[in-house]
Amino acid sequence: MAKQLDNSFVRFSQHQHAAPLAGLSITIGILLAAGLVWSIFDRQWPSVALFAFSLIGVVVFSFLSTRTTRKLAAAHDEARIDWESALPEVQRESLNIEVVELSRILEVRNEQISDLQSAYIVAEDLALRQIQQEEQVPLLRHVSIGGVPFDAVLVKQDTIICAEASFLVAPELRQERIDSMMKKMARVRVVVEDMKVAMKIRLMVILVTQLTFEDEERLRKSLSTRRFAGTPVDVDIRLLDFEALQRIYVTD
Repeated sequence: MAKQLDNSFVRFSQHQHAAPLAGLSITIGILLAAGLVWSIFDRQWPSVALFAFSLIGVVVFSFLSTRTTRKLAAAHDEARIDWESALPEVQRESLNIEVVELSRILEVRNEQISDLQSAYIVAEDLALRQIQQEEQVPLLRHVSIGGVPFDAVLVKQDTIICAEASFLVAPELRQERIDSMMKKMARVRVVVEDMKVAMKIRLMVILVTQLTFEDEERLRKSLSTRRFAGTPVDVDIRLLDFEALQRIYVTD
């Protein structure tokens, strides 16, 4: 309860400070603009230069102040989000679904399933390492937002990035997998809106591939935007080569 009260107080205080600052900036801007117009008509060129530079300074200050206020608001909103670790049962079920599909494509025997599971876990781990390196922000693995599980979640400025990873050995991302992602994002969007947090949401689809060059090109062409047309948020698709990831993080 104390944490909720603290967050509410900080957010309230922040808005109280932001509104007068915006009003003051607008008032000063109007006065400077009026002075600039008057100086131009009166041909007071030194005053024109003074008012013009002052007006530019106020505009820049207002822009930077607004951006800083939004970042602070997003940081406090982040603290109000209901983060939870994904249950082991949920993680295991998700892993088994992906591994069963891989075993079907590769036509592996039952005694090789454990090796395939290990390979999938390694591929996901290396991919998430690479994403964290590229985004330069902390990454939370296997967490749920409002009960909706994801392989990883990142918070970058005022955006919550929900990441879903898949290991592909064929140039096709199953439509069932895409539909599952869209349903998750629709639920998360409702959860975030109910929490009344001023943060955007984005889906990051991480595809770890072990394909030939021709198959990878075929995969890229198949990932048209219309396949994600039903996603209620922006979508960011990342293709990562499994062998390249191993060279970066495993082998010398």
